[in-house]
Amino acid sequence: MTPECVIDIFRQTGALLDGHFLYTSGRHGRQFLQAARVLQYPDHTETLCRAMAESARHDRVDLVVGPATGGIILAYETARHLQCRAAFTEKDGAGGMALKRGFALKPGTRVLVVEDIITTGGSVQKTIGHVAARGAEVVGVSVLIDRSGGQARFPCPFRPLATLALESWPAEGCASCAAGQPLVEPDDLVV
Repeated sequence: MTPECVIDIFRQTGALLDGHFLYTSGRHGRQFLQAARVLQYPDHTETLCRAMAESARHDRVDLVVGPATGGIILAYETARHLQCRAAFTEKDGAGGMALKRGFALKPGTRVLVVEDIITTGGSVQKTIGHVAARGAEVVGVSVLIDRSGGQARFPCPFRPLATLALESWPAEGCASCAAGQPLVEPDDLVV
């Protein structure tokens, strides 16, 4: 699967939005990624997860783990293609991510971490830290889209299906604001 095909799936499903958006960082931008809009389509999810599994085919993965919530569906479907188990991490109350709900993790388990969109990589880093502290070997990270601008780094192979640079500006330097264009709430856009 080419990066262009991944971006095209995001466009087809309305998951790559154009407009005037406020990012979590407080900065403004003209594009917004909403991976959940892709994952509502099982055929697209299957295609993307098959590509992630293929990129890890030779890593002898025992367990695919995805940070909640974006990584839950991806972990399950990627694990199905790799014919192994799937699990997810969730916030642990101390600022980290942890396997809960009785997910077993034996020392030496070979783990692939999957995620939908990487911006800073924080949830993935916390997931890696948790499973490694429990004795697992993280053999790779696979994501649908890396929008970190090359800033996300992990202590294992990192395999995004696509990369996308989303430009952003401080509110006071935003041309859309200067032109009087109102901010758009991505969840309000019906595509």
